[in-house]
Amino acid sequence: MNKKNTPSAINRREFLQTSAKLAASAMFVSLGTSRLFGALNPDTAESSIKNITLNNGIKMPILGFGTLYLNGAVGEKCVADAISLGYRLIDTAKVYNNEESVGAGIKLSGIKREELFVTSKLWVDDSGYENAKKAFEISLNKLGLDYLDLYLIHRPRGDVKGSWKAMEELYKEGRIRAIGISNFEPEQINDLMANSTVRPTVNQIETHAFFQQPKNYEFLKQTDVQMEAWSPFAQGRNGLFTNETIAAIGKKYNKTNAQVSLRWHYQRGIVAIPRTSQKAHMAENLDIFNFELDEKEMKAISPLDLNITQFPEWT
Repeated sequence: MNKKNTPSAINRREFLQTSAKLAASAMFVSLGTSRLFGALNPDTAESSIKNITLNNGIKMPILGFGTLYLNGAVGEKCVADAISLGYRLIDTAKVYNNEESVGAGIKLSGIKREELFVTSKLWVDDSGYENAKKAFEISLNKLGLDYLDLYLIHRPRGDVKGSWKAMEELYKEGRIRAIGISNFEPEQINDLMANSTVRPTVNQIETHAFFQQPKNYEFLKQTDVQMEAWSPFAQGRNGLFTNETIAAIGKKYNKTNAQVSLRWHYQRGIVAIPRTSQKAHMAENLDIFNFELDEKEMKAISPLDLNITQFPEWT
């Protein structure tokens, strides 16, 4: 990992992971193209977030709110704040240990359930047919919801086929509107699809300017599986918030590195779920629909790809 990964190199929000933890303790190719990954629909949410259509016909916001490290009262408030600003896609997971906080934040927001798109994920320890069924019910109860919009297998480990069979049944029963995967490679996706009756709708993976994943990008387009970016800012690692190439593009539009990064994801048709504990940054992240990167600017970001994960501790 690049040695520039220090709080002093981040500037814009400092190190997102650290700031979220501090808030909690206080209370808290071509990848150089503007062609969209999935077809956009003209309908918009209050924040002008566009929807993409998944391969089963379900609509999903192309920009959402991630909740990793947002726990307890901080998590509850952050989710409610995000919804109040116009976010409709809320992403959580069993392993985040915050599904109850996310559910409380949803309730606090007062928004109608049908206006939200809520994602959670099945952790490795719960893999297998029976375990997956039980884990789903626990997540649903913690969230205080009657159904999930999207349920993902968090990692391709354990009894994946058994987990998928359980998820297929829950999907067909209407308990989940769409099912998908996370951190899967093309070979693993092919194996899953060869042994399933329901095609995954989404693959949520690490992707950002420093890890653009062209192989996955092209494969997912070809197989009509929506690509979704967790940690679209790489949590500020490698100096993303102060990167000179991204900053030069942003200067033209009076936009921050974070906004340019999210616009880059958007123009590639990739769903992004940035996470922050700061309401001002939530609003900043939404302000990406009033400018457009040209082909030259999109291509200028391509050479930033280091072709290596920025999260070796998570592999």
